[in-house]
Amino acid sequence: MMAISEQQLQSDLFSAGIIRAASLMSLMALVLISHIYADKIQIGMDEQQRVIIRTVLYVIAILTFPVMQFVRHVMLRLQRNEKPPKSRYFLAIMVTMIISESIGIYGFIMYVLGDSYNTLYIFTMLSALAMFLHKPDKEEYKALFE
Repeated sequence: MMAISEQQLQSDLFSAGIIRAASLMSLMALVLISHIYADKIQIGMDEQQRVIIRTVLYVIAILTFPVMQFVRHVMLRLQRNEKPPKSRYFLAIMVTMIISESIGIYGFIMYVLGDSYNTLYIFTMLSALAMFLHKPDKEEYKALFE
């Protein structure tokens, strides 16, 4: 059983928080790009095709939430002897933030295909929700060292 000092814990969680902040900033960048280059990036695909693509992406986004939880659990708990706790935790945070970010990218793709800002905002909010649900957690991190 390894112990971790409070100072080291705060430092490690701050680093994980930076990863999360970078993910949130990239989401904001996608929304900003959509507003600045609105007319230049939209291609205006047929409505029926967009409805099918949007529906598929909504289903994928919804299914992503339990999959992320499972992936995080596997990465943190089932690789105990292979990697030290700190690297397992940072890898888990990075993977969950990348998966969360992909949901926001779905909204950007739909916007480029011709959907409204409403679709962009819904996917962006789902992405931000995923990032909130999988934020770095002090108790979870401590448990890795026990």
